[in-house]
Amino acid sequence: MLNEFLMKNRQLLIDRCRLLVISRSESKATEHELAHGIPIFLDQLIETLTVEQSAGPSERRTLSSTDTRGTACEIAEMAALHGRDLLEQGFTLEQVVRDYGDVCQAVTQLADETGAPIKVDEFRTLNRCLDNAIAGAVTEYAHQKAVVEAENGYQALNAKLGPLVHELRNYLQVATYAVKSFKEGRVGLSGATGAMLDRSLQGMNNLIDRSLAEVRITSGIPPRLEVVRLADFVADVVATVAMNPSTHAFPFMVSPVDPDIDIRVDAEMLAAAVGNLLQNAFKFTKPHTEVKLHAYRRDDRIFITVEDHCGGLPAGAQNLLVPYVQGGADRSGLGLGLDICRRSTEANGGTLRVRDNPGVGCAFTIELPRHHPA
Repeated sequence: MLNEFLMKNRQLLIDRCRLLVISRSESKATEHELAHGIPIFLDQLIETLTVEQSAGPSERRTLSSTDTRGTACEIAEMAALHGRDLLEQGFTLEQVVRDYGDVCQAVTQLADETGAPIKVDEFRTLNRCLDNAIAGAVTEYAHQKAVVEAENGYQALNAKLGPLVHELRNYLQVATYAVKSFKEGRVGLSGATGAMLDRSLQGMNNLIDRSLAEVRITSGIPPRLEVVRLADFVADVVATVAMNPSTHAFPFMVSPVDPDIDIRVDAEMLAAAVGNLLQNAFKFTKPHTEVKLHAYRRDDRIFITVEDHCGGLPAGAQNLLVPYVQGGADRSGLGLGLDICRRSTEANGGTLRVRDNPGVGCAFTIELPRHHPA
């Protein structure tokens, strides 16, 4: 009888399943992994086989089928907890399925070694119970994973919307104050308040443009390529920087640009990339030091470089160009800017590189192919 064989060798089968888990390179733990898994499944399998001994053929199929009654339901429920445990420990869906495959392998191998016969009906029951367990574990694993991914998505969205809304509100408050002053007749449009209103509106416009470019990049929308003059592109970027009051505290040096160089790019995406690089440069450069912007040609390649005087990259910043990694002491923002720069650059057929100058600063360079007119 298979149920007697399982009861007699229960601990040996559990140990063998544990060894199978350990032998796999992706295994991380065994004790907690088995908490709702193999031991409970073996007990439920033994119970099912014991009950089926006194049942007729049709009742046997019902007891271990996918019906919602009896041990079949209990097996699925406990397997669901097992699937949730594995997800929480970082196991893959393949590991969930393999855990129950280990049971079948351990049972059949031990039965073959000891010469214990397994009847056809008993083997069918074993397979039906395994099917129920795998279905319950996989279903719960997939459900919980979807819940976790959705929650992470909401958190990432909230973290991204927070700074965006805060920055927009600051611009809006300044603009509202300026308009109120105009209505009261205290100032004129041509004065400092008018310039402040202009900067606020321009800041909101740039922020919205940059956010839309980031949305296009992250959503995988293909770039809208057009031929633009490199000097004109740089001039637009410089004008945008000039509208941001936070940049006025630092000297901003822009090298002359050859007026005869053309590039074929998505100007909106590329502007978002260069804008993020400049924003980081002004954010991390030391007080009273300058930020430099160079755009030049070397052979058939175009280079746009942003240099700062941040003191050099900190230790452990080798993954600076991946999402959510921030290298400086100032942790404001999401750590997404450089990843957006990289992906925007790659969408335009270019590459983004960083050069560290320890003790001085760093330089981020966008390299693009030069456009040759037909």
